[in-house]
Amino acid sequence: MRFWAGSVVTLLLVTLLPAGAEKKPSIPLSSINFVVLRDENGKPIRNAAVVIHAVSGKGKQESGGIELKTDPDGKADYQGIPYGKMRIQVLASGFQTFGNDYDIAQPNVDITIKLKRPVEQYSIYKDHPEENGNNPSGNGSANNGANAGKDQASPDPNKKPQ
Repeated sequence: MRFWAGSVVTLLLVTLLPAGAEKKPSIPLSSINFVVLRDENGKPIRNAAVVIHAVSGKGKQESGGIELKTDPDGKADYQGIPYGKMRIQVLASGFQTFGNDYDIAQPNVDITIKLKRPVEQYSIYKDHPEENGNNPSGNGSANNGANAGKDQASPDPNKKPQ
């Protein structure tokens, strides 16, 4: 008799505990669709790496993340991204790295990213005539040609006054 009573109590506990347990609130999830294109002509970029990281409330990137690769049409997608701030980075050979934070707050999000070709590095050893557009003397002074025609030589610091 005790065996039956113990079995009934165990059976009741096993069946009633899950019903009384509180469920965790479900986190809303989103589906993100990416399209990665060339900036100069709008053609798709294949095999670009799309990296997704969650961003904390303080703006810091959390550990972990998801890496996707684009298909021949430049598309990649992922289902199951939780709502919130995400940092999206896109890397592709021969293009500048892209990075931006997005606030994911809809069930479906479409993101189009246009990658640019790298530009030449700036060198202090090269002439940059575009920076001296208003200065015909081209010597980098900020007088905008106010002394044009006058002697531009620097005074000799060792010369004694007369």
